[in-house]
Amino acid sequence: MVWCGSPFLAWEKLVKHASIIVRSIGLMIPALAAIENGSPARAADVPAYFKPIVGTETSSPAEIGTKNVLQLNTTMFELYGDAARIFQKNILAQHPVILGLFSGKGGRFILYRPGQPPLDAPRVPIDYELMKSVGHSTMALGQIVAPYVNSPNDKSWRPSMATYRIRMQAALDGLDATALRDDWKPNSRAILQNNIAFMDECLKSDTVTPEGVAEFAKKQAPLLKKNIAWAAQTQVGHWMNVIAGWKQMLGADWDKTYAASNTIYVARQNNILFSVLAQFFGPEAINDRLMLIETISFTTTPDEMLDSLTRIIGDRWVGAAFFGNYYTMDFELMGGDARQAIIDEDAKMKITPTLPPQVPFGSHQWPALITPGPGAKTLADLP
Repeated sequence: MVWCGSPFLAWEKLVKHASIIVRSIGLMIPALAAIENGSPARAADVPAYFKPIVGTETSSPAEIGTKNVLQLNTTMFELYGDAARIFQKNILAQHPVILGLFSGKGGRFILYRPGQPPLDAPRVPIDYELMKSVGHSTMALGQIVAPYVNSPNDKSWRPSMATYRIRMQAALDGLDATALRDDWKPNSRAILQNNIAFMDECLKSDTVTPEGVAEFAKKQAPLLKKNIAWAAQTQVGHWMNVIAGWKQMLGADWDKTYAASNTIYVARQNNILFSVLAQFFGPEAINDRLMLIETISFTTTPDEMLDSLTRIIGDRWVGAAFFGNYYTMDFELMGGDARQAIIDEDAKMKITPTLPPQVPFGSHQWPALITPGPGAKTLADLP
Protein backbone atom coordinates (compact mmCIF):
# COMPACT_ATOMS: atom_id res chain seq x y z
CA MET A 1 0.00 0.00 0.00
CA VAL A 2 2.86 2.35 0.71
CA TRP A 3 4.16 2.16 -2.89
CA CYS A 4 0.79 3.14 -4.31
CA GLY A 5 0.52 6.33 -2.28
CA SER A 6 1.33 9.93 -3.26
CA PRO A 7 5.08 9.70 -2.43
CA PHE A 8 5.51 7.14 -5.20
CA LEU A 9 3.56 9.28 -7.71
CA ALA A 10 5.67 12.31 -6.87
CA TRP A 11 8.84 10.29 -7.39
CA GLU A 12 7.57 9.02 -10.73
CA LYS A 13 6.86 12.58 -11.93
CA LEU A 14 10.31 13.71 -10.83
CA VAL A 15 11.97 10.90 -12.80
CA LYS A 16 9.96 11.77 -15.92
CA HIS A 17 10.91 15.47 -15.66
CA ALA A 18 14.55 14.61 -15.18
CA SER A 19 14.44 12.39 -18.25
CA ILE A 20 12.98 15.22 -20.34
CA ILE A 21 15.69 17.63 -19.13
CA VAL A 22 18.46 15.16 -19.96
CA ARG A 23 17.07 14.62 -23.46
CA SER A 24 16.81 18.40 -23.98
CA ILE A 25 20.41 18.88 -22.96
CA GLY A 26 21.39 16.14 -25.35
CA LEU A 27 19.69 18.01 -28.18
CA MET A 28 21.29 21.34 -27.21
CA ILE A 29 24.87 20.10 -27.13
CA PRO A 30 25.17 19.52 -30.91
CA ALA A 31 23.60 22.92 -31.58
CA LEU A 32 26.05 24.64 -29.26
CA ALA A 33 28.89 22.74 -30.85
CA ALA A 34 27.76 23.92 -34.27
CA ILE A 35 27.78 27.53 -33.11
CA GLU A 36 31.22 27.04 -31.57
CA ASN A 37 32.48 25.63 -34.86
CA GLY A 38 31.25 28.63 -36.79
CA SER A 39 28.02 27.23 -38.21
CA PRO A 40 25.44 29.97 -38.78
CA ALA A 41 22.77 30.26 -36.12
CA ARG A 42 19.21 30.94 -37.19
CA ALA A 43 17.67 34.05 -35.66
CA ALA A 44 14.56 33.39 -33.62
CA ASP A 45 11.28 34.34 -35.20
CA VAL A 46 9.96 37.56 -33.72
CA PRO A 47 6.41 38.88 -33.67
CA ALA A 48 5.45 41.14 -36.57
CA TYR A 49 5.21 44.22 -34.36
CA PHE A 50 8.96 43.95 -33.62
CA LYS A 51 10.09 43.81 -37.25
CA PRO A 52 10.14 47.59 -37.97
CA ILE A 53 12.61 48.16 -35.15
CA VAL A 54 14.49 44.90 -34.68
CA GLY A 55 17.38 43.70 -36.82
CA THR A 56 20.16 41.18 -36.45
CA GLU A 57 22.84 42.72 -34.30
CA THR A 58 26.39 41.46 -34.60
CA SER A 59 29.48 42.58 -32.71
CA SER A 60 33.02 41.45 -33.32
CA PRO A 61 35.20 40.22 -30.45
CA ALA A 62 37.26 43.41 -30.83
CA GLU A 63 34.17 45.60 -30.48
CA ILE A 64 32.96 43.70 -27.44
CA GLY A 65 36.40 43.78 -25.84
CA THR A 66 36.80 47.51 -26.49
CA LYS A 67 33.37 48.24 -25.06
CA ASN A 68 34.11 46.24 -21.93
CA VAL A 69 37.42 48.01 -21.36
CA LEU A 70 35.96 51.49 -21.94
CA GLN A 71 33.09 50.69 -19.60
CA LEU A 72 35.62 50.67 -16.77
CA ASN A 73 36.15 54.41 -17.23
CA THR A 74 32.42 55.08 -17.39
CA THR A 75 31.87 53.09 -14.22
CA MET A 76 34.72 54.99 -12.56
CA PHE A 77 32.67 58.19 -12.62
CA GLU A 78 29.76 56.42 -10.95
CA LEU A 79 32.12 55.14 -8.26
CA TYR A 80 33.59 58.62 -7.88
CA GLY A 81 30.09 59.94 -7.27
CA ASP A 82 29.41 57.34 -4.59
CA ALA A 83 32.71 58.04 -2.83
CA ALA A 84 32.31 61.82 -3.14
CA ARG A 85 29.09 61.77 -1.14
CA ILE A 86 30.93 60.08 1.71
CA PHE A 87 33.98 62.35 1.39
CA GLN A 88 31.82 65.47 1.40
CA LYS A 89 29.97 64.36 4.52
CA ASN A 90 33.27 63.68 6.29
CA ILE A 91 34.85 66.97 5.18
CA LEU A 92 31.88 69.01 6.40
CA ALA A 93 31.86 67.06 9.68
CA GLN A 94 35.49 67.97 10.40
CA HIS A 95 36.24 71.26 8.63
CA PRO A 96 34.56 74.64 8.29
CA VAL A 97 34.04 75.50 4.61
CA ILE A 98 33.50 78.93 3.06
CA LEU A 99 32.04 79.30 -0.41
CA GLY A 100 32.23 82.57 -2.33
CA LEU A 101 29.81 82.61 -5.24
CA PHE A 102 29.59 85.24 -7.95
CA SER A 103 26.23 86.97 -8.27
CA GLY A 104 24.80 90.14 -9.76
CA LYS A 105 24.31 91.41 -6.22
CA GLY A 106 28.01 91.61 -5.41
CA GLY A 107 28.53 87.97 -4.52
CA ARG A 108 27.35 85.54 -1.91
CA PHE A 109 29.33 83.97 0.92
CA ILE A 110 28.19 80.86 2.80
CA LEU A 111 29.87 79.40 5.89
CA TYR A 112 29.46 75.70 6.64
CA ARG A 113 30.37 74.67 10.20
CA PRO A 114 30.45 71.09 11.51
CA GLY A 115 27.17 70.19 13.14
CA GLN A 116 25.48 73.51 12.32
CA PRO A 117 23.24 74.79 9.51
CA PRO A 118 24.88 76.82 6.73
CA LEU A 119 25.29 80.52 7.52
CA ASP A 120 24.50 82.94 4.69
CA ALA A 121 26.32 86.26 4.98
CA PRO A 122 24.34 89.51 4.74
CA ARG A 123 24.16 90.91 1.23
CA VAL A 124 26.26 93.74 -0.15
CA PRO A 125 24.61 97.17 0.33
CA ILE A 126 22.18 98.09 -2.45
CA ASP A 127 24.45 100.97 -3.54
CA TYR A 128 26.60 98.38 -5.30
CA GLU A 129 23.74 97.03 -7.40
CA LEU A 130 22.41 100.47 -8.26
CA MET A 131 25.74 101.75 -9.54
CA LYS A 132 26.43 98.52 -11.38
CA SER A 133 23.02 98.65 -13.06
CA VAL A 134 23.56 102.24 -14.18
CA GLY A 135 26.99 101.36 -15.55
CA HIS A 136 25.67 98.29 -17.31
CA SER A 137 22.97 100.36 -18.97
CA THR A 138 25.66 102.10 -21.01
CA MET A 139 27.23 98.77 -21.91
CA ALA A 140 23.83 97.44 -22.99
CA LEU A 141 23.31 100.49 -25.16
CA GLY A 142 26.59 99.69 -26.85
CA GLN A 143 25.28 96.21 -27.66
CA ILE A 144 22.26 97.74 -29.37
CA VAL A 145 24.30 99.91 -31.73
CA ALA A 146 27.57 98.01 -32.25
CA PRO A 147 26.25 95.54 -34.87
CA TYR A 148 24.96 98.42 -37.03
CA VAL A 149 27.75 101.03 -37.02
CA ASN A 150 28.70 99.99 -40.55
CA SER A 151 25.19 99.24 -41.81
CA PRO A 152 23.45 102.58 -42.42
CA ASN A 153 20.58 100.99 -44.35
CA ASP A 154 19.73 98.47 -41.61
CA LYS A 155 17.28 99.97 -39.11
CA SER A 156 16.80 96.83 -37.01
CA TRP A 157 18.22 98.64 -33.98
CA ARG A 158 15.37 101.15 -33.71
CA PRO A 159 12.75 99.02 -31.86
CA SER A 160 15.27 97.87 -29.25
CA MET A 161 16.58 101.38 -28.71
CA ALA A 162 13.12 102.93 -28.49
CA THR A 163 12.06 100.35 -25.90
CA TYR A 164 15.25 100.75 -23.89
CA ARG A 165 14.79 104.53 -24.04
CA ILE A 166 11.58 104.15 -22.03
CA ARG A 167 13.34 102.07 -19.37
CA MET A 168 16.22 104.53 -19.24
CA GLN A 169 13.88 107.45 -18.60
CA ALA A 170 12.07 105.52 -15.86
CA ALA A 171 15.41 104.82 -14.15
CA LEU A 172 16.40 108.48 -14.34
CA ASP A 173 13.04 109.60 -12.95
CA GLY A 174 13.33 107.20 -10.02
CA LEU A 175 17.01 107.68 -9.17
CA ASP A 176 16.46 110.26 -6.43
CA ALA A 177 14.09 107.92 -4.59
CA THR A 178 16.67 105.13 -4.34
CA ALA A 179 18.89 104.43 -1.33
CA LEU A 180 22.04 105.32 -3.28
CA ARG A 181 24.33 107.66 -1.36
CA ASP A 182 23.39 111.26 -2.07
CA ASP A 183 26.93 112.27 -3.03
CA TRP A 184 27.06 109.44 -5.59
CA LYS A 185 23.73 110.18 -7.25
CA PRO A 186 24.90 113.06 -9.50
CA ASN A 187 27.37 110.78 -11.28
CA SER A 188 24.74 108.13 -12.00
CA ARG A 189 22.31 110.83 -13.08
CA ALA A 190 24.84 112.17 -15.58
CA ILE A 191 25.40 108.68 -17.01
CA LEU A 192 21.68 108.14 -17.54
CA GLN A 193 21.21 111.60 -19.04
CA ASN A 194 24.05 111.04 -21.49
CA ASN A 195 22.58 107.67 -22.44
CA ILE A 196 19.22 109.26 -23.20
CA ALA A 197 20.78 112.10 -25.18
CA PHE A 198 22.71 109.63 -27.34
CA MET A 199 19.61 107.52 -27.93
CA ASP A 200 17.54 110.55 -28.87
CA GLU A 201 20.17 111.66 -31.36
CA CYS A 202 20.33 108.21 -32.98
CA LEU A 203 16.55 107.93 -33.21
CA LYS A 204 16.22 111.47 -34.57
CA SER A 205 18.92 111.06 -37.24
CA ASP A 206 17.80 107.50 -37.96
CA THR A 207 21.41 106.38 -38.08
CA VAL A 208 24.26 104.98 -35.99
CA THR A 209 27.75 106.14 -36.92
CA PRO A 210 31.19 105.07 -35.68
CA GLU A 211 32.00 108.71 -34.94
CA GLY A 212 28.87 109.15 -32.86
CA VAL A 213 29.55 106.00 -30.85
CA ALA A 214 33.18 107.02 -30.24
CA GLU A 215 32.16 110.48 -29.01
CA PHE A 216 29.52 108.98 -26.72
CA ALA A 217 32.00 106.47 -25.25
CA LYS A 218 34.59 109.20 -24.62
CA LYS A 219 32.03 111.27 -22.71
CA GLN A 220 30.86 108.34 -20.57
CA ALA A 221 34.24 106.80 -19.70
CA PRO A 222 35.21 109.16 -16.82
CA LEU A 223 31.75 108.83 -15.27
CA LEU A 224 31.78 105.05 -15.57
CA LYS A 225 35.18 104.87 -13.87
CA LYS A 226 33.75 106.65 -10.84
CA ASN A 227 30.80 104.29 -10.54
CA ILE A 228 33.12 101.29 -10.92
CA ALA A 229 35.45 102.57 -8.19
CA TRP A 230 32.63 103.30 -5.74
CA ALA A 231 30.96 99.95 -6.41
CA ALA A 232 34.26 98.14 -5.80
CA GLN A 233 34.80 100.01 -2.53
CA THR A 234 31.29 99.10 -1.40
CA GLN A 235 31.68 95.43 -2.28
CA VAL A 236 35.17 94.96 -0.86
CA GLY A 237 34.47 96.87 2.36
CA HIS A 238 31.42 94.72 3.02
CA TRP A 239 33.06 91.36 2.39
CA MET A 240 36.26 92.21 4.26
CA ASN A 241 34.17 92.85 7.37
CA VAL A 242 32.18 89.64 6.89
CA ILE A 243 35.23 87.39 6.50
CA ALA A 244 37.03 89.12 9.38
CA GLY A 245 34.05 88.38 11.59
CA TRP A 246 33.92 84.74 10.52
CA LYS A 247 37.63 84.27 11.15
CA GLN A 248 37.25 85.64 14.65
CA MET A 249 34.19 83.46 15.26
CA LEU A 250 35.94 80.26 14.12
CA GLY A 251 39.03 80.88 16.23
CA ALA A 252 41.53 78.02 16.06
CA ASP A 253 39.33 76.18 13.55
CA TRP A 254 40.28 78.79 10.95
CA ASP A 255 43.55 76.94 10.37
CA LYS A 256 41.64 73.90 9.10
CA THR A 257 39.03 75.84 7.15
CA TYR A 258 38.67 75.30 3.40
CA ALA A 259 37.41 78.02 1.06
CA ALA A 260 36.65 78.34 -2.63
CA SER A 261 35.23 80.94 -4.95
CA ASN A 262 34.09 80.50 -8.53
CA THR A 263 35.02 82.38 -11.66
CA ILE A 264 34.66 82.31 -15.41
CA TYR A 265 37.51 83.25 -17.71
CA VAL A 266 36.86 87.00 -17.88
CA ALA A 267 36.65 87.32 -14.08
CA ARG A 268 39.67 85.16 -13.25
CA GLN A 269 42.11 88.04 -13.30
CA ASN A 270 41.63 90.38 -10.32
CA ASN A 271 38.87 88.12 -8.99
CA ILE A 272 37.33 90.09 -6.13
CA LEU A 273 35.88 87.35 -3.91
CA PHE A 274 39.02 85.22 -4.10
CA SER A 275 41.21 88.25 -3.42
CA VAL A 276 39.20 89.09 -0.30
CA LEU A 277 39.52 85.52 0.99
CA ALA A 278 43.26 85.54 0.32
CA GLN A 279 43.75 88.48 2.71
CA PHE A 280 42.63 86.29 5.60
CA PHE A 281 43.97 82.90 4.50
CA GLY A 282 47.43 84.13 3.55
CA PRO A 283 49.73 83.00 0.73
CA GLU A 284 50.49 79.54 2.14
CA ALA A 285 46.82 78.53 1.90
CA ILE A 286 46.49 79.36 -1.81
CA ASN A 287 45.85 76.18 -3.83
CA ASP A 288 45.92 74.22 -0.56
CA ARG A 289 42.94 75.26 1.54
CA LEU A 290 41.92 78.21 -0.66
CA MET A 291 40.89 77.43 -4.23
CA LEU A 292 39.68 79.39 -7.25
CA ILE A 293 37.36 77.12 -9.22
CA GLU A 294 36.49 77.85 -12.84
CA THR A 295 32.87 77.42 -13.89
CA ILE A 296 31.25 77.68 -17.32
CA SER A 297 28.91 80.52 -16.38
CA PHE A 298 29.02 83.57 -14.13
CA THR A 299 26.81 81.93 -11.53
CA THR A 300 26.79 78.45 -10.03
CA THR A 301 25.09 76.72 -7.11
CA PRO A 302 26.45 75.96 -3.64
CA ASP A 303 25.98 72.23 -4.28
CA GLU A 304 28.02 72.39 -7.48
CA MET A 305 30.77 74.29 -5.69
CA LEU A 306 30.81 71.79 -2.82
CA ASP A 307 31.04 68.96 -5.33
CA SER A 308 34.01 70.61 -7.06
CA LEU A 309 35.78 71.31 -3.78
CA THR A 310 35.14 67.75 -2.60
CA ARG A 311 36.57 66.35 -5.83
CA ILE A 312 39.78 68.35 -5.37
CA ILE A 313 40.27 67.40 -1.72
CA GLY A 314 39.05 63.83 -2.21
CA ASP A 315 41.53 63.16 -5.03
CA ARG A 316 44.58 64.20 -3.07
CA TRP A 317 44.97 60.92 -1.24
CA VAL A 318 45.35 59.25 -4.66
CA GLY A 319 48.36 61.44 -5.44
CA ALA A 320 49.91 60.69 -2.07
CA ALA A 321 49.27 56.94 -2.15
CA PHE A 322 50.10 56.18 -5.79
CA PHE A 323 52.63 58.87 -6.70
CA GLY A 324 54.10 60.02 -3.40
CA ASN A 325 52.86 63.62 -3.58
CA TYR A 326 49.69 64.92 -1.93
CA TYR A 327 49.05 67.58 -4.60
CA THR A 328 49.75 65.57 -7.76
CA MET A 329 46.07 65.22 -8.62
CA ASP A 330 45.59 69.01 -8.46
CA PHE A 331 47.42 69.04 -11.81
CA GLU A 332 46.67 67.47 -15.19
CA LEU A 333 48.13 64.04 -14.50
CA MET A 334 49.39 63.52 -18.05
CA GLY A 335 50.53 67.13 -18.32
CA GLY A 336 54.22 66.50 -17.63
CA ASP A 337 54.53 63.72 -20.18
CA ALA A 338 52.36 65.64 -22.63
CA ARG A 339 54.64 68.65 -22.21
CA GLN A 340 57.65 66.57 -23.21
CA ALA A 341 55.67 65.07 -26.08
CA ILE A 342 54.87 68.59 -27.32
CA ILE A 343 58.54 69.55 -27.13
CA ASP A 344 59.46 66.42 -29.08
CA GLU A 345 56.83 67.12 -31.74
CA ASP A 346 57.96 70.76 -31.93
CA ALA A 347 61.48 69.56 -32.67
CA LYS A 348 60.23 67.38 -35.52
CA MET A 349 58.28 70.31 -36.99
CA LYS A 350 61.01 72.87 -36.27
CA ILE A 351 58.67 74.88 -34.01
CA THR A 352 59.95 76.88 -31.05
CA PRO A 353 58.07 75.56 -27.99
CA THR A 354 55.53 77.96 -26.47
CA LEU A 355 55.03 76.65 -22.95
CA PRO A 356 54.88 78.21 -19.48
CA PRO A 357 57.53 77.58 -16.83
CA GLN A 358 57.05 74.38 -14.88
CA VAL A 359 55.88 74.78 -11.29
CA PRO A 360 56.07 72.24 -8.47
CA PHE A 361 53.12 70.22 -7.28
CA GLY A 362 51.55 72.10 -4.39
CA SER A 363 52.59 75.52 -5.69
CA HIS A 364 51.07 78.44 -3.79
CA GLN A 365 51.28 80.73 -6.79
CA TRP A 366 48.36 83.08 -7.35
CA PRO A 367 45.92 81.24 -9.67
CA ALA A 368 45.87 83.87 -12.42
CA LEU A 369 48.25 85.89 -14.60
CA ILE A 370 51.16 87.13 -12.51
CA THR A 371 53.92 87.90 -15.02
CA PRO A 372 54.64 91.65 -15.00
CA GLY A 373 55.02 93.55 -18.24
CA PRO A 374 54.38 96.83 -20.02
CA GLY A 375 50.90 98.23 -20.56
CA ALA A 376 47.95 99.48 -18.54
CA LYS A 377 47.09 97.40 -15.48
CA THR A 378 44.13 99.29 -14.00
CA LEU A 379 41.42 101.63 -15.25
CA ALA A 380 43.40 104.46 -13.68
CA ASP A 381 46.25 103.68 -16.10
CA LEU A 382 43.97 104.26 -19.09
CA PRO A 383 43.40 107.71 -20.64
